[in-house]
Amino acid sequence: MTDLRPANSPTSSVCTGGGVGASTGADAPRPRRGADVLVDALVAGGVSTLFGVPGDTGVALYDALYHRTDDIRHILARDERHAGAMADAYARSANRVGVVEVSSGGGTTYVVGGLGDAYASGVPVLLLTSDIHARSRDTGALTEIDQTALFSAVTKWTRVAESADEIPRLVREALVTAVSGRPAPVALIVPENVLDEPADTVRPVAGIPALPAERTAAEPSAVARAAELLSHARRPTLLVGSGVHLSGAWDALERLADTLGAAVATSIHGKGSLPDTSEWSLGVVGNNGGLPGGNAAVRDADVVLLVGTRANATDTDSWTGPARDGTTVIQIDIDAHRAGRNFPGAVRLVGDATTVLGQLLDHLTPVSADSRASRRAQVRAARETAAGAGVPGPVPPLGDGQLLPADVVRSVNAVLGPDTFVVADPGTPTPNVAAYWQQSRAARSVLIPRGHGPMGYAIPAAIGVAVAQPGREVVSFTADGSFAMACGELETTVRLQLPVLHIQFTNHSLGWIKMLQHLYTGRRYFGVDPGTIDAVAVARACGMPAHRVTSLTELTERLREFRDGVGPLYLDIEVPHMIDYTPPVPAWDAGRAGHGDRPVY
Repeated sequence: MTDLRPANSPTSSVCTGGGVGASTGADAPRPRRGADVLVDALVAGGVSTLFGVPGDTGVALYDALYHRTDDIRHILARDERHAGAMADAYARSANRVGVVEVSSGGGTTYVVGGLGDAYASGVPVLLLTSDIHARSRDTGALTEIDQTALFSAVTKWTRVAESADEIPRLVREALVTAVSGRPAPVALIVPENVLDEPADTVRPVAGIPALPAERTAAEPSAVARAAELLSHARRPTLLVGSGVHLSGAWDALERLADTLGAAVATSIHGKGSLPDTSEWSLGVVGNNGGLPGGNAAVRDADVVLLVGTRANATDTDSWTGPARDGTTVIQIDIDAHRAGRNFPGAVRLVGDATTVLGQLLDHLTPVSADSRASRRAQVRAARETAAGAGVPGPVPPLGDGQLLPADVVRSVNAVLGPDTFVVADPGTPTPNVAAYWQQSRAARSVLIPRGHGPMGYAIPAAIGVAVAQPGREVVSFTADGSFAMACGELETTVRLQLPVLHIQFTNHSLGWIKMLQHLYTGRRYFGVDPGTIDAVAVARACGMPAHRVTSLTELTERLREFRDGVGPLYLDIEVPHMIDYTPPVPAWDAGRAGHGDRPVY
């Protein structure tokens, strides 16, 4: 592990998980405090990486971390929201709890923005916050805020440690809760007086929680009913989400698809649940990145099995695939409150995805060879329809130096390989990466934040992925609007010398909202045309090599340079506006044709 201490810091730490005081470099052992207990508890819980930004109330914690760099790595972010995105992406890419630390006041209010998508997307993140001294409560102290109330909308568990003795138990409870049931962020608040409290005899609670925390099975009679429906289906289809990744259910999913001869579509969060090279794969469907063939296949299915997906309006192309009426729906979800939520008549299978798919396989008889061949041909035809689908009408001419986002995504895919880790921002990157990035193996290697769709996610999230996957190349697809929100983290990428390629799609506007105004508010554009920022100059100012790319030939050359290099790279590419070249968003195709209302999420 990299030693992050400055040159004059201690060269070794004798403060280990056993709780022995570390040397201060003087003659007396350093007394243990609540902050040391907190670090001990994190290490005992398997935490090796912490993303954060320091503040007044967390000084004692940072002093404790100073003595423990052999055990836990601190990644300094430039903004608490970005630190939250780093922890989120770390958790998604490593399939373990990501940890973010901030201080009271501005730190806590900023980090909420970094946890919203994690909460909506079922990502296990532990938020650690320091708080004002207990004696200062209700005095109007600087940075005072009700943190428990503040975090209530973005966590499923929040506790305050009122003494050092409580810290080990609360850390353990937080980590277990984060991965239990439907994963989600949790928050542990530690006032600065607790961080400073003497704690010579407090020991950590050992144990590293697994994800998923439990392998619960569905109710047997419901499984039998679901298996019967699937066995008699003429066009069985699966729509799967991130629950497959969280459960590690890739093999079980592939076996079930082959047993049934069933097409498999994914939500954006479920992308990669099945390799795109699989004969049963339809790719991403829905109203953001779904292509015509895949959407039609789900829409025409007679029985649809939902696995680990919210199956919301975006995932189901505004409730048309599957439809709420006329289609038999079965839903597997770890959360009893979510199973059947959007399809009240569904057969509800509450349990872990791997376990429940295994239960179904025990009840299913393999489809006949003739039916399997016929269904395989149908999936192939749907994929070919998707691959050949384009924007209705002639494609408008490109401006000088402009490239099509789809061509850029395909070029990166071809040069860097289908198993490169990819992160994509909202806006132009999302539908193009969802539709055109191809994977050759089942894995969660494409991260697109569709819980809330937060702009500015990709640049910091790429850092979280690169830290979680040492040495692995990461591509961050961003856009000029998102770049303006997150460009400070380019310095973090350079400081850590991470192998991250940033590709910016530039259309000189807040393109997604401008497109909505174009289609649904009479082309009255308002508040969507900020000034241009020279992204290449900013990236270079942060110490990152950067170029403006104006041709696919040049792009290929730059991609090879990145592949053969060892550090980060920024490429700015001008693309046509969505008004002139519509990405794969089915509702917008309808809007351009002069019919269809604004999609309701």
